[in-house]
Amino acid sequence: MADLLLRNRFAFLTLLLPLLLSASLLLYNHYNHKVSTDLTETNAMTDLTPPVTSATATASTTEMIFGVKIERKPSKSKLAQLEVASWSTWEGSPSKFPWTFTAKETMYLLEGKVKVYCDGYDGSFVIGGGDLVEFPKGMKVTWDVTEAVKKHYKLEK
Repeated sequence: MADLLLRNRFAFLTLLLPLLLSASLLLYNHYNHKVSTDLTETNAMTDLTPPVTSATATASTTEMIFGVKIERKPSKSKLAQLEVASWSTWEGSPSKFPWTFTAKETMYLLEGKVKVYCDGYDGSFVIGGGDLVEFPKGMKVTWDVTEAVKKHYKLEK
């Protein structure tokens, strides 16, 4: 079969080109971190987060974006183990502001939506109701609260 492909360059390129393009896009997105998980943006081609469907809505997924750990839809048992209900609460209305995390902060968003821009990185990511998020100490961000937020949070020195 390899001999046949070598004789017919068109067939060979037809099979090889899609593989090379897919691999190139994956590597580009992985190494450049130019990812936006906001599906409403016009450039959804860079979105690596699968859309939430009834099949994925209950599954917990964890990802690292720009050094921020995000667990989407953590289990109730995990939230109970962390004692999230006993953490402090914060609420914010739609606004945009810079923020520096002076301590490691773990938060569980009860409701709302925030587009986060991290200093030193191109692009942004979105966190929202049902996300368990960990920001490292010293991280500088800009929060763009697009839907009123209510969250539990815990600070660690």
